[in-house]
Amino acid sequence: MENTCITTTMTTPSKTTIITTSATTTTTTTSTTTVFTDHMTAAEFDEAFTAVMPRLRRRLLALTGNPHDADDVLQETYLRLSRRARAKTLTRQQQPYAYTCAAALNLLRDLWRHPSRQERCTDRLPERGWDGGFAGREAEAVTTALLRGLSPKEAAAVILIDIEGLTHDMAGERLGAHRGTVQRNRMRGLAKIRAALDL
Repeated sequence: MENTCITTTMTTPSKTTIITTSATTTTTTTSTTTVFTDHMTAAEFDEAFTAVMPRLRRRLLALTGNPHDADDVLQETYLRLSRRARAKTLTRQQQPYAYTCAAALNLLRDLWRHPSRQERCTDRLPERGWDGGFAGREAEAVTTALLRGLSPKEAAAVILIDIEGLTHDMAGERLGAHRGTVQRNRMRGLAKIRAALDL
């Protein structure tokens, strides 16, 4: 008998279905192949991630034991998957939580394997930005203007103690005055400065 082959293609917004039917007088065979070609949009990803985020955060918190680390991994997971969604390379997932959790665990493993990628505390301050010395000049001008409002003794006490860092005894020796006198002059000078700055 003569064989007959019928091929039908159906297209929907989320998938393409190809149905091939081979028929003879005695046998009929039907096969269905589903090919997913649709990708998530950025808005769809945000909605899906928002839905699974509380559950995913609880899982990460149980693994890290630290809410800050859990939040960091959660944020990095969102950023990586969001970039893929915006590049239209993230396909729709039947199990969004499972897929998102797998991505988060991969990030967490990378942090555990490479501790150098983690943030570290340091005592070193960041370098100051270069502004051509404008900020320093401005501070000097403000300081000079404030010191001009003080008496010579008050200004001397403030400069030696608060600017140069001398003790009351050392400032007294340099000024030829008693420690208590230097302290009183300094306190009066600081009070005038605070009043001028409205502190």
